[in-house]
Amino acid sequence: MISLSARSRGQGWEKPPPELAKFRSRWRANVRFVLQRVIFRAVVNSAVTPSATVPRRVRSVRGPFVLVANHTSHVDGPLLAMSMPWTQARYLSTGVAADYWFDHWPRRVFVRGMMNAFPIDRGGSRKHSGTSRRLLRSGVPILVFPEGGRQKTGVMAEFKPGAAALAIGVGVPVVPAAIIGGHEAMPKGRSWPKPGRPPVGVVFGEPMISYEGESAVDYSARIQQRVKELYDEYHDEILGPGGSGEKESA
Repeated sequence: MISLSARSRGQGWEKPPPELAKFRSRWRANVRFVLQRVIFRAVVNSAVTPSATVPRRVRSVRGPFVLVANHTSHVDGPLLAMSMPWTQARYLSTGVAADYWFDHWPRRVFVRGMMNAFPIDRGGSRKHSGTSRRLLRSGVPILVFPEGGRQKTGVMAEFKPGAAALAIGVGVPVVPAAIIGGHEAMPKGRSWPKPGRPPVGVVFGEPMISYEGESAVDYSARIQQRVKELYDEYHDEILGPGGSGEKESA
């Protein structure tokens, strides 16, 4: 079994270049801890009933990895970061749309402070191309939503192979995660969860490594299958037997 907790992995692979050093800044991580685990947690707890399931091997991961999850609502990113153990989530970075989040300074300050975010291009631009790969090589784990957008019906869309290709190319593990109840609590179009503190659970799966010679398309399909299995396995436990969602729709 490949070690995910070696000391060398925890130190990162390369010294971050000056423009990426902020993503591994300790003081920024301390600020993010307060934002995510004190302020945001209080807000989340007032609106929904959150829960998290974290297997032991996720807690043993050191160094960079790709966190892959289904995308159900606007709060998915902070919810995943808040639910993951701090040792693994301290430098977790999320790619966000440059033309929306980084073109206006209040939004930019928010996502950088809350999510250690980096800009990704839309509409054919390649201004920030390669940033995710450089972050991983600098020891920064990243969060990716391979569906490419939030779910509209609560049914998981096909995963795009970019996250799998990235993990293969850099040689890092993938941590799969299923968000259960996010769509039911806050479907697309709502700016705040439904009343009554509906349940929302985050279930992390065992870290995954690509097989020798495995293509990005095949690896992506295997990752999606694992996320779907986590969703189905914990669906009734989190939402109850009568809960709506993909398990009934699939």
